[in-house]
Amino acid sequence: MSGLLGVAVLGAGHMGADHLRRLDRVVSGARVAAVADPDTERAREAAAGIDGVAVHADAEAALDAPGVEAVLIASPGEAHEEALLAAFARGLPVLCEKPMVPDSAGALRVVEAEARLGRRLAQIGFMRRHDPEYRRLKSLLDGGRLGRPLMLHCVHRNVSSPPHFTSAMLVNSSVSHEIDAARWLLGQELTAVTVLRPRPSTGAPEGLLDPQFVLFETERGALVDVEVFVNCGFGYEVRCEAVCEAGSARIGEAHTMVVTAEGGAREEVPQDYLVRFADAYDREVQEWVDATRQGRVTGASAWDGYVASVVAEAGVRALETGVRTTVEPAPRPALHAPS
Repeated sequence: MSGLLGVAVLGAGHMGADHLRRLDRVVSGARVAAVADPDTERAREAAAGIDGVAVHADAEAALDAPGVEAVLIASPGEAHEEALLAAFARGLPVLCEKPMVPDSAGALRVVEAEARLGRRLAQIGFMRRHDPEYRRLKSLLDGGRLGRPLMLHCVHRNVSSPPHFTSAMLVNSSVSHEIDAARWLLGQELTAVTVLRPRPSTGAPEGLLDPQFVLFETERGALVDVEVFVNCGFGYEVRCEAVCEAGSARIGEAHTMVVTAEGGAREEVPQDYLVRFADAYDREVQEWVDATRQGRVTGASAWDGYVASVVAEAGVRALETGVRTTVEPAPRPALHAPS
């Protein structure tokens, strides 16, 4: 591909607007050809200053706009299945924000549709795979210097949750990142999940079970625990420590700035995931553009997106029942067989 990759961005909300900015000002080798959002005024505002952008209310109209060669899906999760299938029908490569599809049945339909094509078109936006700290930890674990991984200790905290947030969403929205990161870091599947519920924080909205403690078991006997606390009040924090037979490694604590002034020092705590993972998002989209221009697909696959949905659903059942719940995915298609 000799020219700039023409990208249609579906969704112009918080995430979509950030990707529009990224494609226009940060990423090389691509241009925004179209944007779609039911709120066309919001779409026009998000795309203001970007030359040659076609604005549509309908996603499929944006996919059919002149110059569109690839799709970035940043619309709400319930719209993803239809958008992915429409992109597949047109043979368009896709970068889809997580969740690929919120429910595992819909996610499996996407996996099966891609398998029928006989080639990968979708990359799923689990951006932690592109974060420099996570990549260093992955390289360290893969190298084997610390021996066999025994445990991953994870922390996922948000300042506050949006008004629509439910107790189940702590697992299927927030912890979905840890689900994918654990599978990727360890190279193991998650086989069972238990959710423990401490007394809710007084800072949590009425009826929201926040925080939660989620425990995953893996196929080779490692344990992964996640403290998820979406109304901590003080900042956005993501940390991970791998404990292995011959040592441990911890990431996420130094991703901040220390300001010294007036006789004291103060560490800044990010308030938003777009701040903490800004570099990861930049790398993710740049690598997707580069691979797409070369006719390749890298990163998390549609199968990874499906498995994340299956594990998250098991986690929600464990939350609701208080019972350890096994993870039972469908058979893995040949297209997504491990390399």
